[in-house]
Amino acid sequence: MSSQHTNDTSGVPAVGADSAFRREHVLRDEAPQFVLPLVVRIEKAEPPARTDALETAARAVLVLLSDERAHGEGEWAQAVRDWQDARIRKVVRRARGAEWRKAETLPGITVRGDAAQVRVFPPVPLDGWPKELAKLQVSGTDLDDPRPVPAADGPALPVLWLNPALEMSAGKAMAQAGHAAQLAWWELARAERDAWQESGFRLAVRTAARERWAELSGSGLPVVRDAGFTEIAPGSATVVADHPALRARL
Repeated sequence: MSSQHTNDTSGVPAVGADSAFRREHVLRDEAPQFVLPLVVRIEKAEPPARTDALETAARAVLVLLSDERAHGEGEWAQAVRDWQDARIRKVVRRARGAEWRKAETLPGITVRGDAAQVRVFPPVPLDGWPKELAKLQVSGTDLDDPRPVPAADGPALPVLWLNPALEMSAGKAMAQAGHAAQLAWWELARAERDAWQESGFRLAVRTAARERWAELSGSGLPVVRDAGFTEIAPGSATVVADHPALRARL
């Protein structure tokens, strides 16, 4: 994907058919690989709810993409361009106590949900993680929803629909939700992006009903397909990004 799409200011979709999530874009695999680090705060006594963490991770990705430091001559801009020109990788690690406090000293942005806290950092080379983050755990990041999750609130709300046939750890699902939010962001026009940002990147993450998944994934809305590095098979459709502005174009 050309870096010019990242900073598109026109009234047309910013990326459209050039989205790096489209499977025909194989050249991204030949570029140097970068990863977007996300760290979720999970204290033993008060872990966040799973859905809250997923939604906060998705918003964290959008907050970074819209940050002025990620554009033009900003201090994170080149790293973001390099990352987006390759395969879009995200890795979620967990931290608590002193680990979290150390993570917060590194350049990045902490995004808060109802109770969840997720810190997103500018992209780093795949094998070049800061030592404070490299030692944090990845596998086994799992969370539960202690109470029933309410239905998504109305047709104006962007919803990231999880595939009901897949079982993913919370960390894996957080990364996939982040992919879906990014895919939607790329395909929005500038005014649509601005409106979403002004709302505080309001969104919901929900598991689709089994009888709706085929309709959603075949609707023409953006679909995230996993590379298969962890947990699930390569090419698995994991999330559909159902943004009202994109739905209106179908």
